[in-house]
Amino acid sequence: MDFPLDDTIKSQLNFYLMKIEKISDSDVIYIHSDIFNTLSGIIKDLLADLEEDKNKKRKLFFILTTNGGSIEEVERIVNVVRHFYDEVVFAIPDYAYSAGTVLCMSGDEIYMNYYSVLGPIDPQVPNKDGRYIPAQGYLDKVGEFIEKSRENNLTDAEFMMLRELDLANLRYYQQARELSIELLKKWLVRYKFKNWNNHRTTDPGRAVTPDEKEKRAEDIAADLSDNNRWKSHGRGLDIKTLQDLKLEIVDFEEDADLASNLNKYYALVRDYIGQRKLGAFFHTRRFI
Repeated sequence: MDFPLDDTIKSQLNFYLMKIEKISDSDVIYIHSDIFNTLSGIIKDLLADLEEDKNKKRKLFFILTTNGGSIEEVERIVNVVRHFYDEVVFAIPDYAYSAGTVLCMSGDEIYMNYYSVLGPIDPQVPNKDGRYIPAQGYLDKVGEFIEKSRENNLTDAEFMMLRELDLANLRYYQQARELSIELLKKWLVRYKFKNWNNHRTTDPGRAVTPDEKEKRAEDIAADLSDNNRWKSHGRGLDIKTLQDLKLEIVDFEEDADLASNLNKYYALVRDYIGQRKLGAFFHTRRFI
């Protein structure tokens, strides 16, 4: 009996999505999902479908809501997105944590407002039950145990816990962390910093060198991966915090028309997902 209501809500969602397309002069895709191992295939199919549309744009406006997930899948998603589009904007009306934050760093621009948050880039890895868990917590705890062992302060209980840890898993956790940092640095330089040609604050007007772009990317990667600084894997980093890290973020509230339509769209889609208890949601002008 609720099909007419579904049709009405879907019509409203399409209305706001197409308004955002017009304002941003871009194709729009909305992904609300954890970053699981086959997500890149879904995105590939959605973007290939848009490729067939005679009204296809050259820019993609990628609206994202995610708790994160597989960093390896993020790399595949970026490869897919950049196959179809030369210019990509990530818009975060709510949150994009962990691997989702790394994904955003592959954009030419990142749009947020006062409510939006990204997160520390502590990678999530599957445990023996298949659930994704923050890897850095394990690495930090092992590092703590090793340091206590050096000082002869390791308790018997801690020694038993250390013995139970799988060394292959620990190495995988290290590799996931290293990959997150490597990808973030690479994408910042290649995409986010590609038009950063002249300094604006320090020594204004002087040309920015490739080494300076690399150094800025390294500093941002180091800050976002610093677990001791952020304390919690799920801590939200707002627009001001990110700007203080010298990461340029566009405040979409400065464009009243875009903000109005994006906020209305997200409020509607959030209610739609919540009422139907959907685990994931995907939307373009040709698919919902």
